[in-house]
Amino acid sequence: MNNGTAGRILQHIQDQQDDLIELLKHMVDAESPSATPQAHRLITAVLTEALTSLDFRVRIPQASSSHRHIFARRDKRQRDLPAQLLVGHFDTVWPLGTTARRPFTIDGNIIRGPGVFDMKGGLTQIVFALKALQELDLPMPLEPLIFFNSDEEIGSRSSTRYVRALAKNVERAYVLEPSLGEEGVIKTERKGIGRFTVTVHGKAAHAGLDPEGGASAILELSHVIQTLFALNDPDKGITVNVGTIDGGLQPNVIAPHSQAVVDVRVPTIADGERIEETILTMKPTTPGVRLTVEGGIGRPSMEQTPRNKALWERAESLGKELGLELQQGRAGGGSDGNTTSQYTATLDGLGPVGHGAHAEHEFLYLDKTLERTALLALLLLVPPIERRLP
Repeated sequence: MNNGTAGRILQHIQDQQDDLIELLKHMVDAESPSATPQAHRLITAVLTEALTSLDFRVRIPQASSSHRHIFARRDKRQRDLPAQLLVGHFDTVWPLGTTARRPFTIDGNIIRGPGVFDMKGGLTQIVFALKALQELDLPMPLEPLIFFNSDEEIGSRSSTRYVRALAKNVERAYVLEPSLGEEGVIKTERKGIGRFTVTVHGKAAHAGLDPEGGASAILELSHVIQTLFALNDPDKGITVNVGTIDGGLQPNVIAPHSQAVVDVRVPTIADGERIEETILTMKPTTPGVRLTVEGGIGRPSMEQTPRNKALWERAESLGKELGLELQQGRAGGGSDGNTTSQYTATLDGLGPVGHGAHAEHEFLYLDKTLERTALLALLLLVPPIERRLP
């Protein structure tokens, strides 16, 4: 690798700017809310056409009764080469009809639209990074595999098994989620995410005539909530939040049931295992009630493992060839990178630079996104990194 190669790639991608914008517009216009998978036919058609134009063979596995995903590999691949995985999602948090109210727009260097930042811009980067390497006749030392899912915004419930299976068999994974903040920080760590439901089973009784005959589920839930909030450790980055509660029948009835739904964020796998064990083994303190606890850490933490660190160092070096001073950081939210990192070297947040994921003001910077597309192309040219690194 040399500055000449980096410069050629960046210039080629900048020359493709209008085509990149056109593809991004088609994707944004093809609305694809997670909750309406029957509307995904248009976005899958747009992506399939873009990938087949690069001589990729596309499959659309149906992982559930509704959600379909995209898997693609080169039609004429070198079977003896190891592989590298490109991961993204085409579902968004925005309901159908959002583009009518907030359409795709270009204002100088800023592009706006629902899903443009999270993460259809990242999908566009994948297409144009591969396109640049093909048109510049720069062979990749690892075969590229592509997986785009349709349910990441709701936890990758049906797609995680595909992501896991692919990650186990590749040298590395690049996740094109948007970068962190307007500084474009690359995500080398992500918190693990857990969801728990705590149900308290009490005993109903008349609150005036027979208060001692009941066992208040609400009283017990108040103790449970205090126990859960005591698990917070801001210095370590551990957050335990009781987000919703429910319970009781009437003001004059001792509550026979109550329930709390809990969100957990942890920086390390060890923290997740400890917090999970603590929550799942909670015992009631109120006589006559019992607890049922369901859930767990669904997305384990993405930690800065030695192999992730080695991949980051390559990215940092390649960024300098493009004139970029890259930064790394930890994200509080999860992604499919949490899954791939358990099995292979992973870099996340390689997608657009901008702001406003899941917000009305969502946007990306065009010039910086073109630079990140060039960075991805350079990363695809990196020789294999030793997989035995833990």
